[in-house]
Amino acid sequence: MALKIAGVVTLFHPENYHFDNINNYLEGVDKLYVIDNTPGKSHQEKLPKSNKIEYYSFQNIGVAKALNMGANLAKNSGYQWLLTMDQDTILPKKILKEMLKVIEKEDCKKIGIVTPWHSTKLKVEKPKEKVDYPQDVMTSGNVLNINIWDEVGGFQEDFFIDGIDIEYGLRLKKHGYKIMRLNYLTIEHDLGDIFYIKGKLCTNHSGIRRYYMNRNYHYIYDDYKKSDKEFCEFLISNYKTMAKVLLFERHKFSKIYGFLLGFVHYTKGKRGKLEKFLGKNL
Repeated sequence: MALKIAGVVTLFHPENYHFDNINNYLEGVDKLYVIDNTPGKSHQEKLPKSNKIEYYSFQNIGVAKALNMGANLAKNSGYQWLLTMDQDTILPKKILKEMLKVIEKEDCKKIGIVTPWHSTKLKVEKPKEKVDYPQDVMTSGNVLNINIWDEVGGFQEDFFIDGIDIEYGLRLKKHGYKIMRLNYLTIEHDLGDIFYIKGKLCTNHSGIRRYYMNRNYHYIYDDYKKSDKEFCEFLISNYKTMAKVLLFERHKFSKIYGFLLGFVHYTKGKRGKLEKFLGKNL
C-alpha cells in the first residue's frame, strides 16, 4: 500500500509560473493545503482544478504559522508525513516519489525531515555521500515527519519568517532527531536576487528581511549557544555581510536600518510580525 502524504504550500503575491510549480507535485500528494498569505487578494481561481486542494486565505500570518496550520490539518486528517513547499521551488513528481520510497523502506522513527539536495545560485559543493544528515535545511521541498513535529512543538511562529528552518533543525537535534538529505535527488530552489562580486556572495535581501534575520538569529543564539556555540556565533557575525551591503548592494539605507532595528527589537524582546517599517504600515 502506497504511503499517503499531505502537502502544504504558502503563497505570497504569486506569479503565474508559481501555479505551474504546484502542478509538478500535486499528483504526488493525497491532499494539498494552500495557505495564501497575500493581503487583500485571493488567488484561488488560478489554482489547478482539483478536489485534492483545500484553500485558505489570510492577511499574511507568516511562514511558520502557515506551515503549522498545514501540519495540524494533516495531523487531524490522519496523515503522518507532510510535504512542505513554498511557491518558488520546483519539485518534479518523480523526486517526491523517490523520497516516499525511502520513507517506506527505511526506519524513519528518528528522522524529522527527509529532503533532497537543493540546487540554488549559492556556490555550495554537493556532498559526495549519497545520504547525509545536515544540521538544517530550507523548509521548502521537504517531507516532514508530523509525529516528530508534534512532539518538538512545531515551527517557531513568533519568528514570522526568517530563521524558522535553522531553529527547527537545531531543535530536532536537541531532541535527538535528524534531517536525512538524499543528495542523489536534486530540486531547483529560487533564492531570489542573489549574486557574486569578486567571489563574495551578496544575497540582496530587503531591509525587512534584514530586520527579521538579525532579530531572529540573535534569539537562536540565545537558545542554542550552549549546544552549538560555533554555529550560533557564525550566525550572528553579520558585520561582514553588512559590509558587502554597503559596498555592492542596492537600497543600502533600508537594509542597514532593518539590520539595526532588528537588533534593537531583539534587545527589547520583541517578536512576531513587524508592523511598521520606515514609517509605513506593513
